[in-house]
Amino acid sequence: MPKLLRRLAGHVARGLVMIWVVMTFTFVLIQLMPGDPVRAQYETLISQGIPPDQAERQTAITYGFVPEGNLLEQYVDYVGKLVRLDMGMSLQAQGVSVTDQVLSAAKWTVGLVLFGIIVSFLLGVVLGVIAATRRATRLGDTLSIVGSLLHGIPQYIMALVLVTFLTVRFPLFSRGMVNGLLEPGWNWPYIQSLLSHAVLPATAFALSSFGGYMLAMKSSVVSVLGDDFILAAELRGMKRSIIFRYIARNALLPLFTVLALSFGFMFGGAVYIEEAFNYPGMGAALLQSIASRDYPMMNGLFLVITAAVIVANILADILYSAIDPRVRRGEA
Repeated sequence: MPKLLRRLAGHVARGLVMIWVVMTFTFVLIQLMPGDPVRAQYETLISQGIPPDQAERQTAITYGFVPEGNLLEQYVDYVGKLVRLDMGMSLQAQGVSVTDQVLSAAKWTVGLVLFGIIVSFLLGVVLGVIAATRRATRLGDTLSIVGSLLHGIPQYIMALVLVTFLTVRFPLFSRGMVNGLLEPGWNWPYIQSLLSHAVLPATAFALSSFGGYMLAMKSSVVSVLGDDFILAAELRGMKRSIIFRYIARNALLPLFTVLALSFGFMFGGAVYIEEAFNYPGMGAALLQSIASRDYPMMNGLFLVITAAVIVANILADILYSAIDPRVRRGEA
């Protein structure tokens, strides 16, 4: 137990350092980007002959703040607010905090991508095992070809194909989040509309992820099939069901790491998928904040995405140590 705690403490310390480094780099990079909307508003008022103090007050009323001091002073102020869990105010949605905006977008992304991850992982594992154990048959070859094709298609192409055929050519589904004519709440028409609007983007994400899981599982199973303990089990006359459990349990180990990391990247959102389906998740919010130069929103989104990926990486390493006895013995 002490070794596990020391390992966990080391992961947490490294994770905090990585978050700080990425946060600092992102802050500096965003601040150096051209096209500051706050400064542009201030300079426009000055050019109209408005005195500087009055222009500053009007800009502060519009955006909630005016950047003051040099880059270092702004950075210190930014870090101080983050310690208090204050990510600032959004420039695009005036009067709304970045934290509220991120949480509002995250709930849609998590529900959408979580469903896609689970479905694609389960299908990928099952069909990957079939493709590996029957790799010399027509079924195994067909599954491998399908997995390779889906793995090679970019997410935005997958999304555009589904949008074109299932919302434009054959309008079986609708884009967006929900039918705006329905009354929000815990009523079946509203919930049904939410689910029907989420089907296509979730399917697009699942299809774009499925091929990778299936190919990884197939490769892992083929590797395990060549291990000595499988041959020994067959020579000892063990039941096929028991041998299959051995194969599946050992072949799944590398995929758990990939799955844990997928949950971390989930907070980044399926950017192109959300954009194609006009779905209001974190990916769409990130694109909108970049287009409108909403610096506080960009900082907040990048920070949440970075923290999620790093935490998922730590959990993946700990999970791998917990489920693989060889790693635990290596720690001793």
